[in-house]
Amino acid sequence: MCGPGRAGGRHPAFDRELYKARNVVERCFNRLKQFRAIATRFDELAVRHRAGLHLAALILWLREPSQDHLSDRS
Repeated sequence: MCGPGRAGGRHPAFDRELYKARNVVERCFNRLKQFRAIATRFDELAVRHRAGLHLAALILWLREPSQDHLSDRS
């Protein structure tokens, strides 16, 4: 049987680092969807929608508490 196995649960080849990275991306998308114009695709032109995404991402980035955003270190 392919997949998680008979008892269910996570895959035997579970990669913790890959899961952490995916979780960060999913949380970012969820935070972006809190902006009504982004979630509803209010702007009809793709250029305007992309500009709204950039503005929303910038706002979220600036709201991050006490992180050095200009640093190259992670």
